[in-house]
Amino acid sequence: MTQFRTHNRALLVAGALVLAGCASQQEPEPVAQDESSVDVAPAAAQPVQADPTPTDFDNRSRPLTPSGRILATKFYFELDQARLSARDLRLLEMHANILTRNRDRRLVIEGHCDERGTREYNLALGERRANAVTSFLTSSGVRRSQIETVSYGEERPDDPGHDEAAWGKNRRAVVIYR
Repeated sequence: MTQFRTHNRALLVAGALVLAGCASQQEPEPVAQDESSVDVAPAAAQPVQADPTPTDFDNRSRPLTPSGRILATKFYFELDQARLSARDLRLLEMHANILTRNRDRRLVIEGHCDERGTREYNLALGERRANAVTSFLTSSGVRRSQIETVSYGEERPDDPGHDEAAWGKNRRAVVIYR
């Protein structure tokens, strides 16, 4: 008799499995919504839009190149010169693109010199260096109202040394985003 019960149970389980496998998949009937409920489109029906502009700043507000690297903000000059190099112009073009996309951003351009020359001469040269950067940016579409310039002359050296290597680091214009 126990063999009969075990056999019946086995047939019962097998039959249930066959019926479960043959069951059709039907969509449940839609539930009627009352008038006050809000229709919400399914998430898949809404297109996802990619951000068309690259990220222009890192989390410390430093400007980024299109590839995501930090963009140089120091531009170096030859002795007694305020002329930008071809490399500097390419970098400044990236700054101009960032600033034209971000019209609310402001920057200060600092002009610096090495310790040689009189205080008055170095202040004037630092101003010419800052103005060279400003001129390029404004000719590239940056609003003049986004830019402030200041000359520090020899007052804020990057390198306190008294040799050509130090002087080369001190002859610069620096772009500072605000």
